[in-house]
Amino acid sequence: MSNSFILDTIIRFGLALVIILGGLLVYWAFNKLILQKTRDKSEDLPFELSGNPVILYFTTPNCMPCKTVQRPALQKVRDKLADRIEIVEVDATQKPSLARQWSVLSVPTTFIIDTNGKTRFVNHGVARADKLIAQIQQVV
Repeated sequence: MSNSFILDTIIRFGLALVIILGGLLVYWAFNKLILQKTRDKSEDLPFELSGNPVILYFTTPNCMPCKTVQRPALQKVRDKLADRIEIVEVDATQKPSLARQWSVLSVPTTFIIDTNGKTRFVNHGVARADKLIAQIQQVV
């Protein structure tokens, strides 16, 4: 192995690392922006606050991950937390303005909303039951 090969490999690895870290930073910043935008939407919620945390779940009728993974995960959350959680499902095709208002770019998207109506977490894509339960426990 020549020194130029090793140096080239280190440079490529460094560039890959910078790209990965940059992507993670953009993702983190995007989530923070969405949380700030939706933080105080208690007057615009598509449901009444019940005194329990809420999972606001955006889906569409043709979303396969929603049907095969997200809904079963939400059912596990419902089974475990029973009357201590409310799950509100919104069809983004029937309420596109609501999806836009909540910055939903893809489905499934879930928001964890505390008892005061403040958005605390956003999950783009499938969120497993254990992750949702951990987020709810942080809110309670």
